[in-house]
Amino acid sequence: MKLTKIETFCIPEVGFTRVTMEDGSQGWGQVSTYHSDITCTVLHRQVAPWMLGRDMTNLDDALDFVTEREHKFPGSYLRRAMGGVDTAIWDQRGKAVGKPVTALLGGSAGQIRAYASSMKRDITPKDEAERLKRLAGEQGFDAFKVRAGAEVGRDQDEWPGRTEEVIPTMRAALPDAALLIDANSCYSSKRAIEVGHILQNNGFSHYEEPCPYWELEQTKEVTGALSIDVTGGEQDCDLPTWKRMIDMRAVDIVQPDIMYLGGIARTLRVCKMAEAAGIPVTPHCANLSAVTLFTMHLLRAIPNAGKYLEFAIEGADYYPWQYDLFIRDPYEITDGKATVTDAPGWGFELNPDWLARATYQVSEAE
Repeated sequence: MKLTKIETFCIPEVGFTRVTMEDGSQGWGQVSTYHSDITCTVLHRQVAPWMLGRDMTNLDDALDFVTEREHKFPGSYLRRAMGGVDTAIWDQRGKAVGKPVTALLGGSAGQIRAYASSMKRDITPKDEAERLKRLAGEQGFDAFKVRAGAEVGRDQDEWPGRTEEVIPTMRAALPDAALLIDANSCYSSKRAIEVGHILQNNGFSHYEEPCPYWELEQTKEVTGALSIDVTGGEQDCDLPTWKRMIDMRAVDIVQPDIMYLGGIARTLRVCKMAEAAGIPVTPHCANLSAVTLFTMHLLRAIPNAGKYLEFAIEGADYYPWQYDLFIRDPYEITDGKATVTDAPGWGFELNPDWLARATYQVSEAE
């Protein structure tokens, strides 16, 4: 079936898409968060011309065609824009047959264990531990992720000694919880291994993006030196890079971000590469736009799903834009678990007041 119209509704932080097919059926999706206004411009200028009027039955082929036509622009913005069309088409397909997207992928509605993911570095270890203990009591989380080092920090900490303090503080506060940590590309391999030994001594189970993410050889050195699971991949949007990462076993767990990578179809390709290598998939989804919902549907379907769903716990002070997007909140945590419903498509409805405030653009097939 041919794609005839692509609409976008965006603010700088997030943008949503609506596709219309030749039979008039529609679906909703999302471009990646952050600079979404730029991404929507890329979508209308560099993605829409190659997808409008094309048959979308083979979505992988349609997305590859965009990649080929825009071969001079292989980077992140193009993928973030492609994801807006991809995710809307999956919603349209689900609504057309009255099934959730996870069912189209071979999965089913149900629950997923979530970990409470902290984005904060500007917080003392003591205060971080107290707020996560509170979440364990209020929402039943039994897995938590905190931050090490400084973001792309060149071996520097957020402030001296914070990492060495936060690791044992978290373990003391949550003795029975699964503990994860994210270095956000902070360390050289030497320093990453030093921090990794501290993590192992305190029973952490997940060490994310210890080295600059583009330095796969450095990350592999850390993976080989430690028994803790080293993880990464959230930033990567190029499929050949994914193949190299998996083939060289740079990480123990891969973490594609559906929106950074270009949508569900392309993410499924990474999941299949990882499955063939015996590597679990724990996707990155660090905000409560629709990306976390997309990830929930994916995790209910793939055979090599990791242990957890990432669930961002930051409030309105951190992501003020994420709280009036939907008519009904799709993110209720019960006993530390999120739920994929059996509603058709993605199962969300956007807030019409938000849509009315957003910047609107449309591209149509001639």
